[in-house]
Amino acid sequence: MIAMQYSFTLPADYDMTIIDRRITEKGPMLDGFAHLKFKAYLSARKSDRTTGNQENLYAPFYVWDNPKGISNFLCGPVFTGLTQSFGRPSAKTWIVWNCDLAAGFRNARFASRMTSAIAHGTNLESLRTVIGKSTPATENNLAGIVTGFDPTCWTQVDFRLWFDLPAPETVGNATIYSIGHMSLGQDQI
Repeated sequence: MIAMQYSFTLPADYDMTIIDRRITEKGPMLDGFAHLKFKAYLSARKSDRTTGNQENLYAPFYVWDNPKGISNFLCGPVFTGLTQSFGRPSAKTWIVWNCDLAAGFRNARFASRMTSAIAHGTNLESLRTVIGKSTPATENNLAGIVTGFDPTCWTQVDFRLWFDLPAPETVGNATIYSIGHMSLGQDQI
């Protein structure tokens, strides 16, 4: 599996209802997309004091079960439409170590993402094993966990789906997003 995220930082005075409307209108376009496990349509508001975000963001997060899916998406008309509206973003990708989704994960309302550097000399097999032990069953509010790594810059990602806003002590300094729509791939519907 491959995880992917791109992000657009929007001006502090940007009308985020434009993003909300875009998610409502365009979100269903990826419902049933081949080789997509899920796409979480994420946004963050600088004005939202409950999440502590410092910027307005539109930052969808994807998990693909096959490289063909990510290739078809990035080369297809939906992504082309996005680039015509916002420009071509840099898409971060991670090789997925663990993707554990709770029943009903499609009803998650919030997400958190934290990336961190993997120190030189770290035993990757041990790190993967430790990370893989995290499961949604360990916390009632947790709808899913995706972990992975990027070997081009040696970072790891910890992405979590939440049914309700997580407590600050649960997510540390992770970025918190609201989920406007959840698209499931053809094998998930």
